[in-house]
Amino acid sequence: MTESSSSLGIGSLLDPDRFSAENTIDLGPDHPSSAGLLTMEMTLAEGVIQRLDVQPGALHRGAEMLFEVRDYRQILSLANRHDWQAPFFGELVVATLVERELGIEIPFRAAWIRTLLAEHHRVISHLAHLSFVAHRLGRADLATSRLREELRRRSLELTGNRLHPMAVRLGGIAVDPTPDWLERAAATHADAAELALRLREALDGTGLGRGVGVLSPEDVSGYGLSGSVARASGVGEDVRRDRPDLAYPALAAELTPPSAPSDGDAASRFAWWAAEVAQSAGLVRACAERLPEGELTAHLPKSVKLPEGDFYAEVEAPLGRAGAFIVSRADRTPWRLRLRTPSMANVSAWDAAARGERPDDLPIVLASLGYVTGDLDK
Repeated sequence: MTESSSSLGIGSLLDPDRFSAENTIDLGPDHPSSAGLLTMEMTLAEGVIQRLDVQPGALHRGAEMLFEVRDYRQILSLANRHDWQAPFFGELVVATLVERELGIEIPFRAAWIRTLLAEHHRVISHLAHLSFVAHRLGRADLATSRLREELRRRSLELTGNRLHPMAVRLGGIAVDPTPDWLERAAATHADAAELALRLREALDGTGLGRGVGVLSPEDVSGYGLSGSVARASGVGEDVRRDRPDLAYPALAAELTPPSAPSDGDAASRFAWWAAEVAQSAGLVRACAERLPEGELTAHLPKSVKLPEGDFYAEVEAPLGRAGAFIVSRADRTPWRLRLRTPSMANVSAWDAAARGERPDDLPIVLASLGYVTGDLDK
């Protein structure tokens, strides 16, 4: 069996002398991959992929080292810089860890606002990755860019920032939505739910990704996959349901797993994203309707220090479990801080999902295992 290898790249920052249009993978102008840089070596034999050697790290910015020279309050505004499709979850996971270990109970209203913003950013992230569907099918009516911009306008109105909200504070939240904003947000998310329905109909009608890039439950475990990727392979864990906090215990009815196939293929992964857009839109509307009155922040000590020890917390981010591992020496800054990013797990599974597939189907495989370059390279 004769093998041949070729270099492939994704993103707009590729070296034009090395990567031409023929060996650049295009996942669409609205896909998160267009802003980054990622290369790989593909080995073929008899027209199918035998191996995919992914080479991340070209955008590495040393975020984890920067955390170690900032105190726990300052870390929050930096922690939202690696996953720029869902930056809220970086703020949330670090705050969740520090508050839990220090016994800080955030006010009831702050918990509901955090929940609303988490689901708001989940919709933005899922729609970004689902932009591939319109690109691949040539369906301008399924484009997600206009709605994502409208959702980011809601973020701007509430937090003052389109992309990086910087809304979480230790002990609570820095923003307080008005009734008018809540009404606008609910209306925008109703539009998101309608678009998700049309995307799902298109996916079911065309069979995009059906039987392509299959990952078994054993692959899910072996590569540490989570979130909608795992659920699409029949592994139904969800941090929001299994270890609920914030307002999620009160929203259990809205968190019933949506109806989507779990065949482990790319079609199932796309379908789960679409189903979760509709689910998260419903959660945003529920938060807007049931948002309680109350304070936004709890009282904090003058100096915030974790006790000496090792600590870990995780949240259900759009691409899977996002975690923060802190080693503390009882100082105001962490001695070590390590991020557990779902992008790394998803990209690690590209080789397993791509083996045995035709090169023409490689974009479908990669697009169904979502990543954000900053979240991958940190």
